[in-house]
Amino acid sequence: MADRVVMVTGGGRGIGRATCVRFAQAGDRIMAVARTQSELDETRRLVVAGGGACEVSCADVSIEEEVGSAVRDALEAFGRVDVLVNAAGVAPLGAIEELDADVFDTILAVNVRGVFLACRAVWPIMVKQGGGVIANLSSVASEDPFPGFAAYGASKAWVNAWTRGLAEEGRPKNISVFSLAPGAVETRMLRDAFPDFPKKATMEPADVAEMIHTLASPACRYATGRTIVFRK
Repeated sequence: MADRVVMVTGGGRGIGRATCVRFAQAGDRIMAVARTQSELDETRRLVVAGGGACEVSCADVSIEEEVGSAVRDALEAFGRVDVLVNAAGVAPLGAIEELDADVFDTILAVNVRGVFLACRAVWPIMVKQGGGVIANLSSVASEDPFPGFAAYGASKAWVNAWTRGLAEEGRPKNISVFSLAPGAVETRMLRDAFPDFPKKATMEPADVAEMIHTLASPACRYATGRTIVFRK
């Protein structure tokens, strides 16, 4: 499994950064994608410090042209894309009477459109290569959208449904597609929404990264289409 090319959106911090580090530790080459260059530079520093190979591409996953540019960057750097991890996401907290329509549009743009654009961009590459793996980050909120997370939970429920449908398209092409729905993870996204959430109840980003790495193994290829729900 070593020496694959792994493209990670949201690779500048949190689960995305941990995923870049985990795959690099296994000998894979990394293309980290995010909106903030300084965060990408830190991800690259961590990967390289551990002896890995990492290139970065600054892009907004909700913009088609920027996603296409990031994929081209991966091809220019490494010549292929074997694994796509869609870790970019936003999670604003707000009851319906407080949720601005522009914020709702942002949730859909990043959590829904961004996943679609990235999957569509790498799909023909994986088909031509003879296979690949796509891992989409969902959330337990996709099944349990507690008050204030209705829009976020709905966007992640879309990710789960998208994963199931795309997996069926990918079966004859040797492309596996998974959705990961973790509980609370110790990230800035969590703390922005829930600053007082008890730390003893949170997982670390590395815990999610380990699950992603496991699902990208050939041993899991026949479980394609599954949403893996896990929490501490």
